[in-house]
Amino acid sequence: MSHTQQQIQAEAHRLYGLLANVSKTKTAKWTLEDCLAAAPYTLAINQAKQEKNAVILAHSYTTPDIVYGVADFRGDSFQLAQQAQKSNADIILFAGVWFMAQTAKIINPQKQVIIPAGHAGCTLADSMTGEDVQKLRAKHPGVAALCYINSSAEVKAQCDVCVTSGNVFNIAQKMPGTELIFVPDMLMAQNIEIELKKRGTPKKIIASGGSCCVHDKYRPEHVEQLRAQYPGIVVLAHPECAPEVCALCDYVGSTKGMADFVAQSSHTQFGLLTEGGLVNRLEAEHPDKQFVWPFGTCSYMKKNTLINTLQALLDPRPDQVVQVEPALAQAAQKSIQKMFELAL
Repeated sequence: MSHTQQQIQAEAHRLYGLLANVSKTKTAKWTLEDCLAAAPYTLAINQAKQEKNAVILAHSYTTPDIVYGVADFRGDSFQLAQQAQKSNADIILFAGVWFMAQTAKIINPQKQVIIPAGHAGCTLADSMTGEDVQKLRAKHPGVAALCYINSSAEVKAQCDVCVTSGNVFNIAQKMPGTELIFVPDMLMAQNIEIELKKRGTPKKIIASGGSCCVHDKYRPEHVEQLRAQYPGIVVLAHPECAPEVCALCDYVGSTKGMADFVAQSSHTQFGLLTEGGLVNRLEAEHPDKQFVWPFGTCSYMKKNTLINTLQALLDPRPDQVVQVEPALAQAAQKSIQKMFELAL
């Protein structure tokens, strides 16, 4: 897959046109030299995916060279789950973390699903097992169980409905009864309880699990510092943040929700309490707006690179090929399918 210097130059300028406004570090933007280094890989990946009839799904938290250089679809967990379900490709390459690629395989059992980062974890998905859910449900018989999409196939198989940060409040509101089990995000569970009370449909949320290693680090003082340093700034947060943080923000929503909010807003300055990959996307898509990002990087997402993406397409290692035992996949698919039905 050798390419001429002219092709590499043209590809580098294409990438630079997309990434010139994007931060590579807190103090530096992507340069033409960065794009020249990426160009041979993006050219080779795009050629390989055509030859192999592959589609590349990239979560917004992966790096900009993947998101804009090779991805066919970019977005949050729910958007990418939908694209996985619609795909006609023979191979789905999921630049994300393991639970996302596993979900794509559950939805597309007949397709090959590969993930460049291999068994890249997630503090939420890794905080709970299917057995943990079984024990929790045994303590609360008859109570419906919701699982966040950031969970393993084993957890999804033990729950009634899978949800995302974009549809969790609406689906929780639709569930029968005055109690709900929610796993595995303890902070999101608190936000669900608060939101349902605001909507006049209060429910007791029975929660277990962990928290996101990015969003659980934000504190109220971070919001206060943003407002003090940038008067008039509009502050956005993810519902994986603590309730006391969310209460101080102007908007709380999913990755897609935050992106949509920025696109529709007349404001020009935003503080973002979320993973840096979304900041990069918004910088690329809204060069006329300013984004202030205190901190927050998911090291698991960043394990996806152009180098291992190309390698996975050409010759995937066993740990990069996603397999889900058929009976488990069938059980997990029920909760995912219920999400698609209730999210309409």
